[in-house]
Amino acid sequence: MNDNHPSRDVFDAIADPTRRRLIQLLSETAEIPLHELTSQFDMGRTAVSKHLTILKEAGLVTDRKVGRETRFRLNAAPLKEIQDWVSYYRKFWTVNMLRLQQLLEEEEE
Repeated sequence: MNDNHPSRDVFDAIADPTRRRLIQLLSETAEIPLHELTSQFDMGRTAVSKHLTILKEAGLVTDRKVGRETRFRLNAAPLKEIQDWVSYYRKFWTVNMLRLQQLLEEEEE
């Protein structure tokens, strides 16, 4: 897979709470081995690996082998797409809340 062209939609990848938690854990450290990630969940190594694979397919996670151990690292760049999408709606709600406030103030007068 080419990291420049993820095979999975980033919105799909973060839809699951377990994957969001994985992203959070990875954001707190430079690199973390699979066994340390697995210890943070009530699921087996295989299940955590499947979630990491989905994050890798979206370009959110990279991995590297160090001996027999696989270490994972967050690549936050694809999250910009989500930030941009949310920003659009933040503007929408800000404008509409201001309109509502003005309307309420006019009714009070």
